[in-house]
Amino acid sequence: MFADVTSDLRSAMPDLRGRLAANASLADITWFRVGGPAQVLFTPADEADLAYFMARRPRDLPVHVIGLGSNLLVRDGGVPGIVIRLGRGFSEIRVEDGHRLSAGTAVPDVKVARAAADAGIRGLAFYRGIPGSIGGALRMNAGAHGRETKDCLVGARAVDPDGNVHVLSLADMEFTYRHSGIPADWIFTEATFAGEPGDSAEIVKEMDEVADYREKNQPIKERTGGSTFKNPPGHSAWKLVDAAGCRGLRVGGAKVSEMHCNFLINDQQATGEDVETLGETVRARVKASSGIELNWEIIRLGSAKPGRLTGEALAIADATTESSQT
Repeated sequence: MFADVTSDLRSAMPDLRGRLAANASLADITWFRVGGPAQVLFTPADEADLAYFMARRPRDLPVHVIGLGSNLLVRDGGVPGIVIRLGRGFSEIRVEDGHRLSAGTAVPDVKVARAAADAGIRGLAFYRGIPGSIGGALRMNAGAHGRETKDCLVGARAVDPDGNVHVLSLADMEFTYRHSGIPADWIFTEATFAGEPGDSAEIVKEMDEVADYREKNQPIKERTGGSTFKNPPGHSAWKLVDAAGCRGLRVGGAKVSEMHCNFLINDQQATGEDVETLGETVRARVKASSGIELNWEIIRLGSAKPGRLTGEALAIADATTESSQT
């Protein structure tokens, strides 16, 4: 348990409208269902409340932002400092003229795809296949099925560490593969997308095809963090993992999915360390077999328990392999 600093924060910010929670469980709100607590979990009321908080926060406490927790691995020692999770105040979707749509960054990607389909806006159906929120899509230039966020984004809004609000153009985002050039400590609050006129029924059909593909090819009903590793240039991460003999590889309660081996799953009450150790072991085996270094796509957040390791030091050579028959 961390020291409870919520009373001090409230005293320093008398006009704060959002919710502060001390030692809040993060395992309950992340897809892997592992990891320790946040020292402070802050849910701002809206953009103005977030800006107020950022301008007045104590500078000795680190700040982290999470979305739906779909591509997040929280370590077992928890997260010291402040974790910000955007909620209802960032969940509005507005359909605008010119086949445009604006959405708060707490909105799940799938809801943006559905809203666009309902409005007859073509070009956003690929978001049906991304299990995250719009904030994460902006941060990572999320994409699927041949399209990326950069292909449909018009602009975004963000709050910087000093509480200033910025209006950003597509060019400002400096998108590359699974990366945005916006400073990591800026917090996205809203995005505007543009598509083309389309038939709602045809767009829904496209979305259904995306959903069917995911259900048949990805372990979406498991406790997972989505795609674990970025695709190296010219390669598919899953093929490298498979070629290294890691399909079905297990460490503790965590396992490489046999359906899609770029997914790690928590199928036996894994710890955060189990999942990270498995991922680092896969990385080491892929490097040994192919010479290619895989980079994590999943965000790892927080500290290990006292005396425990993190990162590459966790890789082990004697992890066991399970087949689909066991």
